[in-house]
Parts: sequence; C-alpha cells; structure tokens
Amino acid sequence: MRQHARLAGPMRVDSDLLSTIYTGRLQNLRLRAEECGIPKTGSVEVLRAKLICQEILPDLDLSWEGIQSMSHKETGEVLKVFGIKSSGSHKERRQRLWLHLNFDSRRLTIEFLAEMNRDDLHEMCKNLELDLTGNRTVLMGRVAGVLTSQLNGWGRIKRSLRRNGIQTPMFEISTIEPEAEKTDPPGMVEVSGEDFQAIPSTATLEDASDSMVMGIDKLEASTQGDLLTIQARTEDLERMVGTILRGHGGIWGPEEKELLMRLAERRGWPLSEQFVRDRVTTVATNIAEVKGARMDSSSQIPYVGEETESVIRRIRTKITEIDG
Repeated sequence: MRQHARLAGPMRVDSDLLSTIYTGRLQNLRLRAEECGIPKTGSVEVLRAKLICQEILPDLDLSWEGIQSMSHKETGEVLKVFGIKSSGSHKERRQRLWLHLNFDSRRLTIEFLAEMNRDDLHEMCKNLELDLTGNRTVLMGRVAGVLTSQLNGWGRIKRSLRRNGIQTPMFEISTIEPEAEKTDPPGMVEVSGEDFQAIPSTATLEDASDSMVMGIDKLEASTQGDLLTIQARTEDLERMVGTILRGHGGIWGPEEKELLMRLAERRGWPLSEQFVRDRVTTVATNIAEVKGARMDSSSQIPYVGEETESVIRRIRTKITEIDG
C-alpha cells in the first residue's frame, strides 16, 4: 500500500528517468513496464502515467483519497510531473488528475458515457465530486460537462515533452519526496519557481509560439495577420509575463492579464480584436503556469473553439437520444 507521502520542500525529480518516460515509444514503454511488473496493456499515454506512478512517484498516495488530501499547490505540482495541464481551480485539478490516472482519454468519450448504466455514472459523479441526484440522463450530462471543460487537459502529455523531454529550466516545479529522504540521489535536479525571469527553455517558447497560431487557417485573414505578428514576438511576451509575475509576488490573475494587455498595446501589438486578446492572454497564462505562478482560477475564461463546440453538440445529441 502506498504511503501518504507529502510534498516536502523543493521537489527532487529524477529528470533523466522522467524524460525517458516522456519521450519513450510504445514498445520501449511496454518493455519498461514489464520490467517493473506493470501490466503492459493500454495506450502509450496510459503506460506513461503508470510508469510515472511506479518509478517517479512511488511513495505518493495517488488513490482518490490521496488526491483529495492534496493541497491546491501540491495537486498542480503533481500534474506537472505527469506532463499535463496544471492550471485551474483546486477541484478542477483533482478531477483532471483522477481522470488521467484512471482512464484513457481516447476511450472515455461521450459515446462511451451513453452506454454506461446509472450506477456507473453515479460512481463517476462521486469520483468527480459532482451532484449525485438525478436520473441517468442528468448524471451523464454532469460527467460530460466535466469532460468538455477538461478537454485536451489530460490523457496526453504536452507535445514539447513528447518531442524533447525535460529541457531545464523548463521543469520548474517542486517535487514529491518521501519524508525519510535526506540525500540527493544521482541525476536529481532541484528546481524552483522563485526566479520568474529565468531564461526559458526552447520547448517553452516553441509551445507558446505554436499555441499562438493554433487553428489559424480557419480564421479571417486579418486575424491571421495579427496572430502571426504577435507570434514573432513570443520571446517579448514571455519576458513581459516574467516581469509582471516578479512585480506581483508570483500571482497571475485578472489584474495581471489586464496589465499585460496595457503593456502590449503600448508596444503597438495588434490587439483590436477580442479573439486575438483572448488568445494572447491564454498563451500568457500557459507561460505563467510553466513559470510556477500562483493561478487565480476565477480569471480563467477558456476559449471555446470549434473542437469544444463540436463536443457540446454531441453531448446534446446523445442526451436527446436517451430522453427520446
């Protein structure tokens, strides 16, 4: 049985081993799983999550109860170890971590929910900390709502980690360490989020640059031009975020986002369209998250793109079919 180890000071992660898991191909991960006595079935992402549990966080209680006992900050740091989205409210973080550890995101679809019976949906609602009242259709709608809000936030590690592994100092998190651990084993790296103006990794800047123009081919030509112009200034954006965090005690919320917009406008950035402003603040929030900012979840307004709207339509269709 896992001990209820707690986050004890700065985290020490075996960065070499974790990087190997991030970049490993399915066959290699299966061999590693077999050596560790872990079932080697499942997708590459499922195996990654299992291996991180076993080899990187062996002393941490990652059961539902263990997740519930983690603080807001601790949950975010654990999510970073798994290489998935770590921002959001405390409840959203707990939901995301539980989903990542217990399901394959490719299989847990709206269609899959439509096949579940009420008892199973009731159990899902319980684990996702949702209201347990209502009939099968109502319960399905609640679970589907969580899956939609958590879309692309779990189930797959970030692309930069799959491609490059850990590129210090990108991996700016505190680590989980058993209380009895007193020495630093070889290959361990102690990292801190105190210096918000530290030189960012290439992977961090690449992710920010890619995110800025994601889905650009579906936008108006003027919007494309604005985003491409800002993409060329990704390094400036990263520096502005670092400066704001340093001056605001590491907090990232509505006030910090508004300040960012004012600074960018003074520099002549094309921010007349709301879509462009939303995209810039979303990318800036991701950068702040990587830097270890304390996130003000009340300020997070997720961009509802075409993919999310498609999922919402599917939810409504399935619920209508069940009711009919």
